[in-house]
Amino acid sequence: MEHPYLFFVKFFELIGLDHFAHSYPHVIYSWVVMIFLIVISAFASKGISMIPSKAQNVFEVIISGLEDFMISVTGEEGRWVFPVAATVFIYVFTCNIVGLIPGFFPPTANLNTTLSCALPMVIFTHIIGIKYHGVKYIKHFLGPVWWMIPIIFPIEVISHLARILSLTVRLFGNIMGHELVLAILFSLAGLFFAPLPIMALGIFVCFVQAFVFLLLSIMYFTGAMEHAH
Repeated sequence: MEHPYLFFVKFFELIGLDHFAHSYPHVIYSWVVMIFLIVISAFASKGISMIPSKAQNVFEVIISGLEDFMISVTGEEGRWVFPVAATVFIYVFTCNIVGLIPGFFPPTANLNTTLSCALPMVIFTHIIGIKYHGVKYIKHFLGPVWWMIPIIFPIEVISHLARILSLTVRLFGNIMGHELVLAILFSLAGLFFAPLPIMALGIFVCFVQAFVFLLLSIMYFTGAMEHAH
C-alpha cells in the first residue's frame, strides 16, 4: 500500500537512501519503535524507588498486569518465560498503534515483520519442550499409541508449522485491513474528521491483535511444558 507521506521515509530520502526507504518502510518504522521503547524503558527504570514516579507507575501496572495474566494461564512454571512473552506483546502493540499516527507506518502491516515475531515464538516453544522433557519431547508428536505414529506425526508437524502461518497472517491481515480502510477514508472523506471513528476503533483492534498474539504464544508455551498424553 502506497502511503501519501511518511516522515521517516522522507528523512531517508533526504540522506540519499531513496530505494531502501521506499522498499523497506516496515524496517525503518521497526527501528523507530525499538528506539522509542528503549528510550522510554530507560527513562522509566532510571532511579527506581519505593515511591515510584509516574513513568515507573505506568510500567509497573503494565508489567504486573501482564505477569498476573500469564501466571494465571501457565502457573508458576511460566514465570521464567514471561520476559519473552511480555517483550513481544509490548513490541507488537506499539507497532500496531503507531499506524494511527499520521505520517507513520505500522511495521506489523508487513508480512516480514509479523513473520519475524511469529517464528521466534514457535521456535521458543520447542526450546521449552526440550528443556522440560529432553528427548521425550518427541512424544508430543507421536500420539497415544505406537501404531498411530505414521498418521499422527505428519499431522502434528503440519499443525506446528501452521502455528507460524496463523500468528503471521492473522496479525498482518487485521493491521493491513485497518490501514486500507483508513487510506480509503482519507482519500474520500477528508484528512481527519471522517476517519476519526475508525481510528478510535483502531486502538481497540491494535490491543486485541497484540493480546491474541500473546495469548496464543502462552498457550503454545503451556502445551510444550505439559507431559504428552
